[in-house]
Amino acid sequence: MFKRLIRPVLAAGLGLALTAGMAVQPAAAAPASSAADRAASSYAALKKYFGTSNGLLLEQYPNATTNNPYSYVWPYSQATIGALNLAGIPGRGYAYDAEAKARIAGYAPYWNAGTTPPGYDSYVRPPLGQGGDKFYDDNEWIGLSLIQNFKSTGNRASLARAAQTFQLVTHGWDTDTTHPCAGGVFWTQAPWSQDRNTVSNGPGAELGLHLYLLTGKKSYLDWAKRMYDWANGCLLAPNGLYWDHIDLAGTIEKTQWSYNQGVMLGASTLLYVATHDPKYLRSARSIASAALAFYQSGKGFTGQPAEFNSIFFKNLLILDAVHPDPSYRAAMAGYADQVWTTYRDPATGLFHFDPTQPVTLLQQGSMVQTYALLAWPRAAYLKLA
Repeated sequence: MFKRLIRPVLAAGLGLALTAGMAVQPAAAAPASSAADRAASSYAALKKYFGTSNGLLLEQYPNATTNNPYSYVWPYSQATIGALNLAGIPGRGYAYDAEAKARIAGYAPYWNAGTTPPGYDSYVRPPLGQGGDKFYDDNEWIGLSLIQNFKSTGNRASLARAAQTFQLVTHGWDTDTTHPCAGGVFWTQAPWSQDRNTVSNGPGAELGLHLYLLTGKKSYLDWAKRMYDWANGCLLAPNGLYWDHIDLAGTIEKTQWSYNQGVMLGASTLLYVATHDPKYLRSARSIASAALAFYQSGKGFTGQPAEFNSIFFKNLLILDAVHPDPSYRAAMAGYADQVWTTYRDPATGLFHFDPTQPVTLLQQGSMVQTYALLAWPRAAYLKLA
């Protein structure tokens, strides 16, 4: 699924009981104030180098090598989540409330109401752009960001739109029983791919579970279990981590990206919260343990794309809220410190993971997410989605 990288991805009020246990002190790392400063600086650079006059964002900086005047929706969604995470920082997030609201509003040009079901196109629609194919994981990332916005602001329009995106996701379920490993949500509606991916089913399950926890509608839980079970039955590897996708010939692409592990440990955690069945918590902890061991060897997390790591670590914090473990935040903080000292250009505030290529909105927004969440307290992690 690496082609993904080059194409022009009720805590408050629910009263959820956390697992009882001894209080765990935060891991030694840069203080929250430092993380908040890093997030603010990184977002300021994002605004400076990727901003446009109409509130949308550029795909990359410099943008001269692309014909598109605006970013695709996958990078835009990750910049939006960065703004939402900034707005959630205690004591200073209020300064980003308007920015988060503006980023959420910026989804509108991507919305395609003319299809059945409606959903977000991969690129802005006329008159600003030509539109594009629908990707189910794009819509899942957006749906999850809308859930987070609802949890933070109570904006019911965000909740309603998240429910609409979930209707699109279930529309993407493979109903042909003759296919190898029948079932699963396809990655895209584009005719050039018939892959079914961990990353089109794990976040779909997460979105369904959030909707179930917020509304109590059992159909959301049923769909979430269906997606979760399919991924476990078809893409779970012997090492306890998840492969990327399976095609209609039955060929499995066995790369183990960090975000695939994140969405599945996140779905496991939410299933535990929703059902109180301890097998789901055991699964979440097992995935987390296997992933940390896997990615902390060799190149470490810097061997994974930043946008995949931000998704992994967010889900790791959701697990940390339910079953505290200081190693989770410590791994995230260690990665964030390494990126800050190794890949950031102090002159611009931009992250250059490949000096031969332009800086991408996707990676800049993802690092904003990571630094902002390191400034959140554990008590707030269940506001994430």
